[in-house]
Amino acid sequence: MKGVILAGGLGTRLAPCTLVTNKHLLPVYDRPMIYYPIQTLIHAGITDILIVTGGHSAGDFLKLLGNGNAFGLKHLNYTYQEGEGGIADALSLAEYFVGDDRMCVILGDNLIEGNIRAAADAYRAQERGAKILLKEVPDAQRFGVVELVDGKVKRIIEKPKDPPSNLAVTGIYFYDAEVFQLISKLAPSDRGELEITDVNNMYLERGELTHDILHGWWTDAGTFNSLRRATNLVAESGANKERL
Repeated sequence: MKGVILAGGLGTRLAPCTLVTNKHLLPVYDRPMIYYPIQTLIHAGITDILIVTGGHSAGDFLKLLGNGNAFGLKHLNYTYQEGEGGIADALSLAEYFVGDDRMCVILGDNLIEGNIRAAADAYRAQERGAKILLKEVPDAQRFGVVELVDGKVKRIIEKPKDPPSNLAVTGIYFYDAEVFQLISKLAPSDRGELEITDVNNMYLERGELTHDILHGWWTDAGTFNSLRRATNLVAESGANKERL
């Protein structure tokens, strides 16, 4: 299974800090943000990793990470996203890298307390399709939210004003290579982006979407409030114990 970290975008919600660097290079406690999703993939047994970056600081990823030797990796792969076309648009750039393989996709500003090894192993045993990871949150309207019926996902709604549940779709996804064909069929949303929620709903309509509940805390770090929360969670939980 391949790993894809989406670390592009302009990070405008973290301006003015992101006027001089990529959001994913900002510190979360004692390490750059990008370190955490890399470690999440490695803990899941995924070591063939592509980082999709963009903006004016893309070269700084290479300066910081090199070939990934500090993580015990033999190499890291990089590609560049021009502009901000949305998560699905960024993922489409990984097609050459993934080929016919399966993948775990993680947003570069997502941090977790535990690991996703069990979910990754379950997906490896899944015949086809996709898997999403869900987490209960107090502010579900900020995220894609699922409605469950009899323990199964009935629908996924992007940033609903009146969420049908408090189960948010985290920024960690598992896909087969069919995802690139589905992305090619997408039309831009009202935000002018190719939405990953639309991709997940396409898998749902095909009856090929499974889900797991993520244990331990989960947060993004895309705003100043969530960046502070991520820093505090890492510092207080001991998730920073593993040094590079």
